[in-house]
Amino acid sequence: MNATMTQAGHKPALNAAQIWNMSFGFLGIQIGFELQNGNVSRIFQTLGADVGELAILWIAAPMTGLIVQPIIGHLSDKTWSERFGRRRPFFLIGALLASLALFVMPNAPALWIAAGLLWVMDASLNITMEPFRAFVGDNLPDRQRTMGYAMQSFFIGTGAVIAGALPWVMTNWMGLSNVAPEGQIPETVHWSFYIGGAALLAAVAWTVFTTKEYSPEQLASFEAARADTPRDTAGAAARTAAQFTRGGTLWVIAGAILAALVAFARSENGAAMLGTIEIAKDIYVLAALVAGFGVVQLVAGALRGQGREESGFMEVVTDLFAMPRTMRQLAVVQFFSWFGMFALWIYGTPGVTEYHFGATDTVSAAYQDGADWWSLMGSVRNGLAAAAALGFVLVAAKIDRCRLHAFNLIAGSAGFAAMLLIRDPALLWIPQIGIGIAWASIVSMPYAILAGCVPQEKMGIYMGVFNIFIVVPQLLAATLLGFLVTNLFGGEAIYAMVIAAVSFVLAAVATLFVTDGEGAGAGAALQAEQA
Repeated sequence: MNATMTQAGHKPALNAAQIWNMSFGFLGIQIGFELQNGNVSRIFQTLGADVGELAILWIAAPMTGLIVQPIIGHLSDKTWSERFGRRRPFFLIGALLASLALFVMPNAPALWIAAGLLWVMDASLNITMEPFRAFVGDNLPDRQRTMGYAMQSFFIGTGAVIAGALPWVMTNWMGLSNVAPEGQIPETVHWSFYIGGAALLAAVAWTVFTTKEYSPEQLASFEAARADTPRDTAGAAARTAAQFTRGGTLWVIAGAILAALVAFARSENGAAMLGTIEIAKDIYVLAALVAGFGVVQLVAGALRGQGREESGFMEVVTDLFAMPRTMRQLAVVQFFSWFGMFALWIYGTPGVTEYHFGATDTVSAAYQDGADWWSLMGSVRNGLAAAAALGFVLVAAKIDRCRLHAFNLIAGSAGFAAMLLIRDPALLWIPQIGIGIAWASIVSMPYAILAGCVPQEKMGIYMGVFNIFIVVPQLLAATLLGFLVTNLFGGEAIYAMVIAAVSFVLAAVATLFVTDGEGAGAGAALQAEQA
């Protein structure tokens, strides 16, 4: 990377090859995530999990993201090595751990071991992914950030195509078996995970060894030059110890009330009152999350009251409650977007195998054929996402990002609805068009908007905090989707796509209320660079 500052002190633009290299690691990261998203429900079911248990088993993924990403963001903001840089050490450590988890996952001998490995795999992928989001904010000027995140989106789509196609290709082109005795993982899944682990490590290593980073001094200089451009960086005032304590107390009480209601509903008297409505024990997890958020605030209130402000915990909590306005607006968009995507990841395989292939027995050839076909449809969806991301790259500096994102989300909602309207499995590629366009937008547009509204020295921690608004809807999905599918739709997994369609519409509406001030700021920065 050319680290030479322009005459006006602004961050210099990078060429296409440099942006390609700095984004290439996302190819491997997404191969890992897509293998996880496309095959873990299949592994769980093969090892004996019931469809109704899938959501709670998947809670490992968002829980690890909730904990890991803010911590890694904070640590990477504070890290600097002349030799290894700021974000790159986390890329490499996470990639090594994630590759190891991918090698081990298909060999899990029991359901509880597979569930534990999902925690390890997702934590490792999050260690690698979180600094990549901040990496673009560190290295690119405002006017190139949409292009940078769109390039990441392109590699996300491309990596997902490769991962999604692997089981199908191995069955139909290489002749490997996609069925196995009861309780055993098919050979195609084994080799998909082995190849994916190697590809993940190689792709991340490419970025680590071909990309340099700016020093903290250089970043501070760039931020000083950028300070006179119009940006919405104003956040809420810092909370007092009393405010933390009051808020925390209310959240703890709310969690306790919810847990008590669940306990009553699951009791003999409660069950008699509710009739056919079934309250799963998964809702206890939601109650614990509500109370846990309250405990976090109570701890913060106690530390602030004692004047103990110098800790990573206090920095993360303080920044969470003092987010810029644009970030708070984007949080609503992210909530509904990721709730819909998690419904797809949890219930896509069981929904398609039952609704389109008429199979519920995981040992049957029909089920395995349906699972392979859905995995291939994931490749179609993500290939379309990669193509859409290239379109975003071409028009990155010329579009109203909020309106474009809203349109893309509506296209995704239409795709989810079409999943129920189309019964022929051969035509399932049609809904993937809308969902693929929306997915490309979800993993690029909000980050490009966010990077323009946060201070440079907090880029990592704010990217980590922003992940909370991806994780919270996933946790809610993991605790509520099973309840909704069971009680509203008679346990038919395909109807989770209805929930996803509605969620995407709400996300699109919320996008129209986002203030994207970077356009003016980027333009001013460009004029300053050219002065």
